[in-house]
Amino acid sequence: MAHGPGLLTAEGVELVGVWGRSPEKARKLATELGVSAYDDFEALLADVEAVAFAVPPEVQAEVALKAAKAGKHLLLDKPVAMTVAAADEVHEAATAAGVASVVFFTDRFVDTSRAWFRDVQSTGGWRGGWLRWFSSLQEEGNPFGSSAWRRESGALWDIGPHALSTLSAALGPIRSLTAVGGDEDLVTLVNHHESGATSTASLSVFAPPAAAGFEAALWGDVGMFPMPARPDRSASDLLAIAAEELVASTVSGESHEVDAAFGARIVELLADAQAQIDAAHSS
Repeated sequence: MAHGPGLLTAEGVELVGVWGRSPEKARKLATELGVSAYDDFEALLADVEAVAFAVPPEVQAEVALKAAKAGKHLLLDKPVAMTVAAADEVHEAATAAGVASVVFFTDRFVDTSRAWFRDVQSTGGWRGGWLRWFSSLQEEGNPFGSSAWRRESGALWDIGPHALSTLSAALGPIRSLTAVGGDEDLVTLVNHHESGATSTASLSVFAPPAAAGFEAALWGDVGMFPMPARPDRSASDLLAIAAEELVASTVSGESHEVDAAFGARIVELLADAQAQIDAAHSS
């Protein structure tokens, strides 16, 4: 849906090939994309300068670490990993190897969202904000419905990274958070930003289909400022932008605003939230 088509259209990028845990699926995708299929991940690494990842987080953490140590630039998916230690390893390996990294937090690559972030940052005086994102993995036809890790880990780890990234871009870095679990995978996060603002995020990937939707807004001295709806752009278009910005980062030597370090910080916040929810359930 995103990575293959996006990398084919990204300027300054040549899609060399595909590796996957299932050689049969990798060969099928490679044929559709008109590129080579690799049975061995190390063989792929030998032929490329950068690697894009579209695998479950636990797998990504393992293979991204190998890629970073091999000196390959990283186009990561979110979350970077499922543990703080694994995310830190990827970040530290990328830093040690001097490779560029970008994490595909979707809204950070949407033009209307970026315009909103710029308006927010130039206005100031924001006291807080909120974000609500309900989706329905269980609904027939959901393209992510068969994703085992999403079903197991729920909204906190699936859409939580996006929520924390978006609210951080709007209100500044998150210093700490408080997490409360609810029905099914429902989670509510209260985020304390370094700016002094407080935001909330209500998330679920098993909401009733009739309740599914997304909304976000800020409030402050100038009143209310809703986040605009996402335009009708494909995920592959946005992935192409992320890939092009990874190339730009490799050329300039400047870190991207959503690099592996930022991705690791998001994992740290998610792990803290998960620990709070687990502790509440066990008490």
